[in-house]
Amino acid sequence: MSFQVLYPDSRTENMDIEEKIFSSDTILHNPKQKTFADIDPSMWAHCDAIVVARIPMTAQVVGSLKKCRLIVRNGVGYDNVDLAACGKAGIAVCNVPDYGTTEVADSAIAMMLAFARGIAIYDATLRDNPTTLWTHTHNRTSRRLRGATYGVIGMGRIGTASALRAKAFGMDVIFYDPHLSIGAELSFGFKRAETLDDLLSVSDVISIHAPLNPQTQGLINAQTVAKMKPGAYLISTARGPICDTAALLEGLKTNQLLAVGLDVLPREPAALSDPLVAAWHENAPWIKGRVLLGPHSGFFSPDSLVDLRSKSAQTVQWYLSEKKLINCVNREFLVDPR
Repeated sequence: MSFQVLYPDSRTENMDIEEKIFSSDTILHNPKQKTFADIDPSMWAHCDAIVVARIPMTAQVVGSLKKCRLIVRNGVGYDNVDLAACGKAGIAVCNVPDYGTTEVADSAIAMMLAFARGIAIYDATLRDNPTTLWTHTHNRTSRRLRGATYGVIGMGRIGTASALRAKAFGMDVIFYDPHLSIGAELSFGFKRAETLDDLLSVSDVISIHAPLNPQTQGLINAQTVAKMKPGAYLISTARGPICDTAALLEGLKTNQLLAVGLDVLPREPAALSDPLVAAWHENAPWIKGRVLLGPHSGFFSPDSLVDLRSKSAQTVQWYLSEKKLINCVNREFLVDPR
């Protein structure tokens, strides 16, 4: 049976990786657009499956899908997909949770190391004057990691990978994850925090690896920053809206936070209307080397992109041809699958 698979906003010039996975009679549409309206309505109406990156899969979009049986979010997060609307329409929604685990975990650790060893501030300061500033005395972020506490918010695949890396540096690991089954900490060898406040009060480094949902949106705010151990690092490679950047900036100003590393922002791409981004961009002496920003790229490596493309295609192929459903994230809403 022939299927049509729509990649509405792919940045891929060719579909060579996907073509090796799909059957030869599968038709792949790759219009490379940015919005729902940019795409021919017939593509939405006639596709059997969608592999989407950034375009919001709203109830309006779902209403235009006449044949679609599956939507795969081409990544780990799926906050741009209306899970309930898809489920009501009989459309399964899946993600690709295992393509960039090592890269994102490495990115979190890299930010921590850049602060702990002063790499960020040394590089920023030496650019001003490599001769007269050839000294360690302006390093405000350095600390010994061995014996320090690494706090993980969200002990999923990536959170676990980052925690194992931190443990290899001789750090004590504590995590907060109310969704993780009781006793999981015993297999990890980590300490479990019963509340978020418990984790914040003892962690020298706080690394966020939680999904974005109503419970985590705005989780890091003025109140939670105030509960952190003074002088902590805050690192997030998760989703931007989890952190209130104005609260992070105030935490830096008062030295409640020693350093902040963000690969994600509430508004992307970065904008100078964000007070933290503006202060980082101004690069005044008090903030220099204390903030690292990334363009939501913690997942990236050439290898991870190959995994992403192949795993998302395999997810579609299995479901359309064998009704094998993996990594479904809307089972609670899925009624009468198509």
